[in-house]
Amino acid sequence: MSETPRDTENLLRVRDLTVGFHTAAGQVDVVKQLDFDLARGGALGIVGESGSGKSMTSLAIMGLLPKGASRSGSIEFDGTELTTLPERAMRSIRGDRIAMIFQDPLSSLNPYYTVGTQIAEAYRSHRSGVTRRQARKVAIEAMERVHIRDAARRVDHYPHQFSGGMRQRVMIAMTLSMEPELIIADEPTTALDVTVQAQILDLLAEIRSDTGAGLILITHDLAVVSQVTDHLVVMRDGDLVEQGAAEQIFTDPQRDYTRMLLDAVPRIDDEIGLLRTLTAPTAEEES
Repeated sequence: MSETPRDTENLLRVRDLTVGFHTAAGQVDVVKQLDFDLARGGALGIVGESGSGKSMTSLAIMGLLPKGASRSGSIEFDGTELTTLPERAMRSIRGDRIAMIFQDPLSSLNPYYTVGTQIAEAYRSHRSGVTRRQARKVAIEAMERVHIRDAARRVDHYPHQFSGGMRQRVMIAMTLSMEPELIIADEPTTALDVTVQAQILDLLAEIRSDTGAGLILITHDLAVVSQVTDHLVVMRDGDLVEQGAAEQIFTDPQRDYTRMLLDAVPRIDDEIGLLRTLTAPTAEEES
């Protein structure tokens, strides 16, 4: 295990990260020499359109790249260089100290097992000597922490018995049961309606505040990322376009692509202005 002196400021330090695939046409890099830091207890948003390399970046951090992918550069987590870790050592970090919330909870949860069983077994896989009864108690407590009502009863329900938003809460509960130091949320509000999106984002902000865990939120939606992050990385076609404090990027973006993303976000004042224009009486009506 490769360790460097502990960085007291940053939990995660990524330098020159490149992810590529070997194809018949040669090497194709989908992430290109990416650099960023995540402060301890901080929240980082990685934003960009589909195909920009956001999810590949998260999979590279987790050591879950698909077969045929290559990874180079440095990913340093709490003083440990992840890119040189043997798989066995990486498994002790993945899911325990670094946990990931995937965008589609329905495909991530096994339909044949109750949600409580799945949370409990995930917990037991990282905690030796824990009994099934103890793990079940942890599962119920985790479900209560994400505000699933009547958790002691619903722990025995199957994934199809939950709504999309509640299934995402189950996935967050599974993550919380491990008490990770870093949570990576990959498009956690995809396919959820606006009201449920807001609830999930509020929940992530609450978890970050209560646990002190670092958060990486991956999304294509700047309206989503603005609510819970303090630092932004903007990507396009695998390249780093811009990064900085979230407030600075939202108020004074330096790149045309970032401005384009911001312009694509619906604004309530624009909607009100359009509504007034559409409903304003014509000159003929006023006369």
